[in-house]
Amino acid sequence: MKPKHINKVITLQIKLINQSISKMKKVLSLLLVAGMATIVSCGPSAEEKAAAEKAIQDSIANVAQMQADSLAAVEMAAQEAAAAAEKMIADSIAAVEAAAAAKKPASKPKPKTKEEKKIEETKKVTGGRG
Repeated sequence: MKPKHINKVITLQIKLINQSISKMKKVLSLLLVAGMATIVSCGPSAEEKAAAEKAIQDSIANVAQMQADSLAAVEMAAQEAAAAAEKMIADSIAAVEAAAAAKKPASKPKPKTKEEKKIEETKKVTGGRG
């Protein structure tokens, strides 16, 4: 009788193991599905993606605006430098013209009369004494 009794016990143990394996498969499957759902839900939402894209576009627009402002400032500085150079040239020309106007050409001395020439010649010969 012992062998029949042992067979029943073994059969019951096998059934219990099969039931526990079946329950373990269900639990494992449930945990696997929950884990996948968690991984999928951790990504950014559509709103977050849109906000990130908008931030990128805003940054690009800011850089373009700063570049345009910088180019405008350089162009303005170049125009101011050109205007200053033109003013310096005009001032130099005016100064040269003013200096030329102030400096009158030396007038020719009046021609000496015969008497003045004679007096001058006498002074040379006498050494200014007579």
